[in-house]
Amino acid sequence: MPALLEVKNLRVEFPTRRGTLVALDDVSFDIAPGEILGVVGESGAGKSLTGAAIIGLLDPPGRVAGGEIRFQGQRIDNLPYEQMRRMRGKHIGAIFQDPLTSLNPLFTVGRQLVETIQAHLPLDAAKARQRAIDLLKETGIPAAEARIDQYPHQFSGGMRQRVVIALALAGNPQLIVADEPTTALDVSIQAQIISLLKRLCKEHGAAVMLVTHDMGVIAETCDRVAVMYAGRVAEIGPVNDVIHAPAHPYTAGLMGSIPAMDLDRERLLQIDGAMPRLNAIPRGCAFNPRCPKVFERCREERPDLLVAGATRAACWLHDTAATAVAGAAR
Repeated sequence: MPALLEVKNLRVEFPTRRGTLVALDDVSFDIAPGEILGVVGESGAGKSLTGAAIIGLLDPPGRVAGGEIRFQGQRIDNLPYEQMRRMRGKHIGAIFQDPLTSLNPLFTVGRQLVETIQAHLPLDAAKARQRAIDLLKETGIPAAEARIDQYPHQFSGGMRQRVVIALALAGNPQLIVADEPTTALDVSIQAQIISLLKRLCKEHGAAVMLVTHDMGVIAETCDRVAVMYAGRVAEIGPVNDVIHAPAHPYTAGLMGSIPAMDLDRERLLQIDGAMPRLNAIPRGCAFNPRCPKVFERCREERPDLLVAGATRAACWLHDTAATAVAGAAR
């Protein structure tokens, strides 16, 4: 099956007075129809920026400086603004972290849904309103016929996020970019939103790019996962393989920091140090100053994604020549 979304060698830059900052560097992945791809990493890894680049909402002066983004085979990263605006909503939906910033407080949720539906589908006002009510019901909002005429502040956080999901689905998109859709919600509501996303994805046949820093959400929701570090993909593969047999030392550190219910240990594992600033990314592998398995080649050469069992990892440990050198060095 051909990929619905293809991101190839994506590079995003931010020009500043002190020089150009490279925020995303050589990011490549694809998403198949009906697949949920998780994108995970620490704050500042480039997860949300990747999503913003895909939906054409990079904040100036940020710009796509290299690579390409293809949707259904068509290149979309160089589309004129108006064409990209039509693509957004109709073909690519977006769910943002804070529903309050996605909803206009001055308009009822019904008005916002109807406007979005009519912008992308050829429906009159009555049919658009009925579709808006159906979407609210589908996303689990009780008494949708009455609540459609209420304002965002009259909804709880979890209900507002359901409205935002309904908005994202309004134009029947084939791809949904969900940027930390459960971060501001408590755990029980998170679980409801995750199961809702999975169900809607299955029923609508939509693919989802789920951006989060929560490995629990990834494990529960995704088919595959891409782990990002300092603007690059560190590891990508099937979610079970990445979680249970991580091939990159950074991924192993992320997994080790998750509390295990069946193990009795005093302290969680931690990754020493912090992610580098954009203007101070080290030479070679960006993770090398924090890596417990670092050797000389890591400090000099930057690895591309290499085959590492069921996944692919940007780590010289999976290059046979590098492994031999590391063994000799030890």
